Amino acid sequence: MSAILLPFAAPDEVDWAAFEAHVGRTHDAGLAPAINMDTGYVQLLGSGDLIKALDVANAVTGGDYVAGAYVADEPGAAFDPASYLARCEDIQSRNGTPVIFPSHGLNGHGDEAWLRAYNHLGERLDRFIGFELGAMFVPYGRIVGLDTFAGLLEIASCVGAKHSSLRRQPEWERLALRDRRRPDFMVLTGNDLAIDMVMYGSDYLLGLSTFAPRAFALRDVYWATNDPDFYELNDLLQYLGQFVFRPPVPGYRHNAAQFFKLRGWAASDEVPAGAPKRPSTDSAVLADIVGRLEEWESRPLPQVSP
Repeated sequence: MSAILLPFAAPDEVDWAAFEAHVGRTHDAGLAPAINMDTGYVQLLGSGDLIKALDVANAVTGGDYVAGAYVADEPGAAFDPASYLARCEDIQSRNGTPVIFPSHGLNGHGDEAWLRAYNHLGERLDRFIGFELGAMFVPYGRIVGLDTFAGLLEIASCVGAKHSSLRRQPEWERLALRDRRRPDFMVLTGNDLAIDMVMYGSDYLLGLSTFAPRAFALRDVYWATNDPDFYELNDLLQYLGQFVFRPPVPGYRHNAAQFFKLRGWAASDEVPAGAPKRPSTDSAVLADIVGRLEEWESRPLPQVSP
């Protein structure tokens, strides 16, 4: 799964044509687009743009996508199940799978309250994905304890969880627990600093993959077919990840916009008002990586036998 960048033509104007093209580009590469995630500025969009993004994703993919269910609130707010369920309904009615995006109300009251909230949602939803997001991404992020994560595995309608601590050890611990308790549960790495977590059994829902969905698809096929080219391509993609996910981490979204402009995927590298920006000098480093990735992407995508 690939968290999709929402390109902007100006700080107050979404480039919908570029967004639609990138949803299609990602889906055509064989990755499931993830809409209205942190990469898509879900916290900064109005309700009309959030719904339009879902409509575009549904039309392009036929429902093969996931999307963030986000509830805007303030520090100290109580968990708001009605609003979460309404956002999930927005997604499900357009054939997508909800990803429970963090909020103050969900994350701000301790691990036990977090798990109670997830159980409440799990009783009312047929299928959804959980989400642990570190505070380096958003101030209301939370990585729960392993015992709490174990409780998430008991919720039948929760089919997986994105883990974005940017640390290997807690993800390894989750994988080991998953393998013992519920092998079909997806641990979706969000560690853009260690995208080789697929080698240890993670699936992924990465913001980094929005920079180069075809290169990620090629890397995945190399891994599945034991092709040693996996390591060289993974190293290049990880070099990109280490550069763009440097502190402050949310600046990676502007790097993605710069990358899109360099690739001809968008006419502008604008970001919405309130989103941090990177220096213009980053473009020189990114241009070098674009050239190297395009050499890889010119290769045909090998077929994987069932």
